[in-house]
Amino acid sequence: MALLPILRYPDPRLHTRATPVSEFDAALRQLVADMAETMYEAPGIGLAATQVNVHKRIVIIDVSEDKSELRVLVNPEIVEKSGEQSCEEGCLSVPGVYETVTRAERVRVRAMNERGEAFELEADGLLAVCVQHELDHLDGKVFIEYLSQLKLGRIKTRLAKKARITA
Repeated sequence: MALLPILRYPDPRLHTRATPVSEFDAALRQLVADMAETMYEAPGIGLAATQVNVHKRIVIIDVSEDKSELRVLVNPEIVEKSGEQSCEEGCLSVPGVYETVTRAERVRVRAMNERGEAFELEADGLLAVCVQHELDHLDGKVFIEYLSQLKLGRIKTRLAKKARITA
């Protein structure tokens, strides 16, 4: 396994729309294992392949306290949404930024695992937020883009300033 570099906002590659996975092979399983290692090390609770500059429709999620419930969603699609919740979100591609975003309270997702086996997942609460957040990445959207232009502008300024300091 290997740690993968995580793209940082405003990297334009984060806005690339991911394409469906068609081959469920050893290379896909290795990518999933590398993504899991990267996510846990970061540390985070979700990671989309887009964030590691692989533009395939792959998401991994683990919202458990003890990192024991890794979920792999390949070619995921939300087939049903209901309710509404507001939750503070963060993102491995936007380190140090946490903002409240409103999303569906419950979602039903159709996906495949890394072996190509189809399944459906019903999620609510934090898992539903995480699913929606990560699927946004596959469509080229970063969570802070849900914010007002004023807040987004402030975040961009703060990130640019931090980038200058660490450069």
